[in-house]
Amino acid sequence: MLFGAMLFVLPAVSAAQGTGLFSMESRQDGRAWEAVGRLELAGKAFCTGSLISPQMVLTAAHCLYNDDGALLAPEDIQFLAGWRNGRAAAYRRVRRAVAHPDYDFNAEPSSDRVHSDIALIELQHPVRNTTIIPLVTGERPHVGESVGVVSYAHNRSEAPSMQDTCDVISAQETVLILSCSVDFGSSGSPVFAFHRDGPRIVSVVSSKAKSGGRPVSLGAPLDAQIDMILAMMDGGAGFEVGSAFRPFRAEEGARKDTGAKFIRPQEPVSDLLKP
Repeated sequence: MLFGAMLFVLPAVSAAQGTGLFSMESRQDGRAWEAVGRLELAGKAFCTGSLISPQMVLTAAHCLYNDDGALLAPEDIQFLAGWRNGRAAAYRRVRRAVAHPDYDFNAEPSSDRVHSDIALIELQHPVRNTTIIPLVTGERPHVGESVGVVSYAHNRSEAPSMQDTCDVISAQETVLILSCSVDFGSSGSPVFAFHRDGPRIVSVVSSKAKSGGRPVSLGAPLDAQIDMILAMMDGGAGFEVGSAFRPFRAEEGARKDTGAKFIRPQEPVSDLLKP
């Protein structure tokens, strides 16, 4: 239980913080992580995202807004896979973006708000590159389990950094509390559990916090949430009514939302994170 924590969402601008990171500045260092990339947001900010299929990027829901609270248009978002020192392994524009249906940026800081801070971004064209392999998702980790994070951040925006020695401090139903080092720009970063058959994304970084003076990071457990958003997309979520891209008929039983719940975000906040 995280009680009395100071919570901060992680847009791409602010002071830097965090240690214990290995910067993967060379292509060889980051070869296995090319599916993690920078999400450019209207040329003013960035988040981190990761390919989970050739055409789908996983990130945090609050990354879909600009700094004045307006929802970003798909043409304002670009995914730069494996971004490193001014070059990307692949550049892709965005077709649509859909957040978890329960996500509400006006909500008070809480574990429930972190839980729904997940979004999927569909690219205009799939990434089909033998060096960029989409990452696999997995089940939520257990308390005490070692995990890792690959992220970009304000003071390390030109190359991804890896921290593979952090731990799951607490695994509540709606939030994972991690010892991983994150900073502004790390929003949407994949949290990995390491298995014999390779790393699996088990969470998405939502925010950083302090508990008892100790810096921690808060992650959204994936569970069935990705499947929920994919079902919304199958029903046409993320396309305007009348759009040439919107399906004329959704599958029977699929959700028919015209889009995700996009609410005006807050500036980085400091408040009690209640259990």
